[in-house]
Amino acid sequence: MDFTELKDFYSGKRVFVTGHTGFKGSWLTLMLKMLGADVYGYALEPPTNPELFTILRLKDEIHHEIGDVRDFPHLQSAFMASGPDVVFHLAAQPIVRDSYKYPRETYETNVMGTVNLLECIRRSCASGDFMVESVVNVTTDKVYENNDIPEHAFREEEKLDGYDPYSNSKSCSELVTHAYTKSFFTAASETGGDGMHLPVISTARAGNVIGGGDFANDRIIPDCVRDTMAGKPIHVRNPYSTRPYQHVLEPLTVYLMIAMEQTKVRERSGAYNVGPDACDAITTGELAELFVKYWGEGASWQSAAEANAPHEANFLRLDCGKLKHTFDWQPVWHVEEAVRETVRWYRAWQQGSDMRAYTETQIRDFLG
Repeated sequence: MDFTELKDFYSGKRVFVTGHTGFKGSWLTLMLKMLGADVYGYALEPPTNPELFTILRLKDEIHHEIGDVRDFPHLQSAFMASGPDVVFHLAAQPIVRDSYKYPRETYETNVMGTVNLLECIRRSCASGDFMVESVVNVTTDKVYENNDIPEHAFREEEKLDGYDPYSNSKSCSELVTHAYTKSFFTAASETGGDGMHLPVISTARAGNVIGGGDFANDRIIPDCVRDTMAGKPIHVRNPYSTRPYQHVLEPLTVYLMIAMEQTKVRERSGAYNVGPDACDAITTGELAELFVKYWGEGASWQSAAEANAPHEANFLRLDCGKLKHTFDWQPVWHVEEAVRETVRWYRAWQQGSDMRAYTETQIRDFLG
């Protein structure tokens, strides 16, 4: 998937992005701007300080609406005003540990936020005011029932039953999407006939993402950056947990690809795992070791395993064969390259570089 092919599709498209002020949302918004899209963002205020959305100077270049996906009247007003061709749903409460602290708020945001957005799409289709062509709902690799089976790689058809409130709420988001698709957005559905335009909808279950500009709490790379810049050893909570780490540009490019390709062949819509090759599913301790390698002098790490920590799966890996077969897709960067490029981004930010220009260059290098 190259830059020119994506630009041919997205140039001039009206694209509605929920969660555009977050880490992944900011990267996606910049990519869409580079592809010539007219971006309408709907999200809460940027969730961290510092935060990538401001670093990339995006606010004045898009239609920027501060709002909560739980607020249906506000969301519907912003959605109808945008009249989108393409929709990306990224807004979420994304932190596992926070979901243990705020379970109700996590379910409200991740489940009812999805319901509210899909209801906006359903009503816009029924009214005929404009035609939404393509929708991608971004969930997580943690949607599956995970019994910590060594070396097991989850496939899309396996049971959805995330353990913790975050993971489980994303399982619910998947089920909501499937129900709306079958009930309202297929020719066979009771309301999908009568010549009504039907958007094409997919869900994307991405593995753990890393990349420059993530400043969230309780994520390994931001923790590495904060501790190292403070002159302290990196404290790694779960050094032996295996995760499918990938650079943020990997799944974002896949989201863009799916949204484009499913408009050409409707049967390509569905649920897709998005993760690295098996060789790049590594332990958190190994990831910290790569960070130390590329950061260089002053970086080190130590285990900070907690005896009574909230439950998190020990082993998680995805089988991405469906994505590879359907779209002839392969990951671009291995995990070592992903960590190297991530460290380079934070080093450039630390040195006061123009991070908008730096990030655009990284995107172009990735897309080729």
